[in-house]
This record gives sequence, C-alpha cells and structure tokens, in this order.
Amino acid sequence: MRRILVLLLAIGALEEAAARAEEILVFAAASLAESLQEAGKAFEAKTGNVVRFSFGASSDLARQIQAGAPADVFFSADTAKMDALEKVGLVRREDRREFLSNRLAVVVPATSAARVSGPGDLQRFSKIAMADPEGVPAGIYAKKWLESAGIWRQIEPKVVPTLDVRAALAAVESESVDAGIVYATDARISKKVRAALETATDPPILYSVARLVRSGKSEAAAFVEFLRGPEATAAFERAGFAIRK
Repeated sequence: MRRILVLLLAIGALEEAAARAEEILVFAAASLAESLQEAGKAFEAKTGNVVRFSFGASSDLARQIQAGAPADVFFSADTAKMDALEKVGLVRREDRREFLSNRLAVVVPATSAARVSGPGDLQRFSKIAMADPEGVPAGIYAKKWLESAGIWRQIEPKVVPTLDVRAALAAVESESVDAGIVYATDARISKKVRAALETATDPPILYSVARLVRSGKSEAAAFVEFLRGPEATAAFERAGFAIRK
C-alpha cells in the first residue's frame, strides 16, 4: 500500500511539472541552427520546458514577426533587424542581449583547387553565391566587406543571391557556383566545401537576441538568459562563434 501511495505521489508530481511546463517558439537566423538546437536541448533538460525553433533569414523572420507570427524569442544575425522590431514596440531595449559574433568566409567546393588570398581574387570566379545582399544579414555583411575592398562593382554582376546563408552554402556544395561567401561557422559544418579565406572582424558581425514583448511565456526571458550561460556559450564556441564578454 505504501509503495502504491509513493507511486501515486510521484505520478502526481510529474503531472504537476508537465502542467507548469511551457513551449517556447524561437525564430532564429539559419546560421545558428546546430548550436542553438544543442543549447535548446540543454535548456529543456534543465527546466522541463520545450523549445521549438524556426530557422531562416533574419530579414524574413523579422517580417513574419511584424506580421503577427507567434514567436516568443527572436535571435537575429544582426542588430538592424532587432532595431526595427524595437522601433515598432515589439522588442524592449532592456530585453536585448548582444554577445555573439562571427566572421565571413569564402568557400569553394571541396574538390576545387582554387586559392583565395584576398577579396580581389574573387574576380576570377564566374558565379559567387551569397545571401541576398539587399536584405539578409550575411549578404549585407558580404557586400560591406567587398565595398571596403573597393571591388563590389566588379563582383556584383557575378553574385547569385540566395534566400539565406545556408542556401548559399548549399549552392557551393552542389557545385552550382564557383564560390560563395558565408559565415565561418557555416563553412565548418560542411565536408563538401573548403574555406579558402576567412575575413578579419571587419565588418563587425554581431548577433542580437531578445524576448518579444507580446510573448506570454514567462520562460522566454529565462531562455534568453540561459543562452549567455556556460552550457549555451560552450555550444556556440564549439560551432566557431566568438563570445563577447
């Protein structure tokens, strides 16, 4: 009888915990997919809450949020998209956290013998994939880099714009293009491409994450703070991101 009572109490405690658990929907930049999923699993194990993700171009995700998509957290690959959401009252300044940075990389198919010692060498390629430079952060960063090198006008006719940075990576993997400009972290996840060149930290690449104002989930803010903790930052560092202190 005592064992049955203990079992019933245990079941009751589990049911109570399940009832308190929340499901958090996170809209995040495609470049964060692997590391953020790893961090999400650690958060779930620690809190009992459930984290769901929708990955894509930060520009597209921001538009969806402005259109009413029910996201609880937004993790953008730049600060500009978060600025836009803050301006229309969907994000509060005090809720924003900006601690993650990245670099650009020029990638070529793994079978390619091409060498790239600087941005000027990109002029030798006939097609170069990059995320859409008119709106997607990875493409905007790439355009700024090429403009600072003084060769954007020469490169622009060769650009094959893609939906997001992972689509640019896929174009190089399939050898549909000669080269691509992606994040250094993206280059690391594929065995089908080779990083021919990594840029320095100019232009600076800074990610921004925040709980959305209209989220009714109390754990959304806790998840944002968890991302700055040791378990999550270790996952980001393993993926090649740099942590800003």
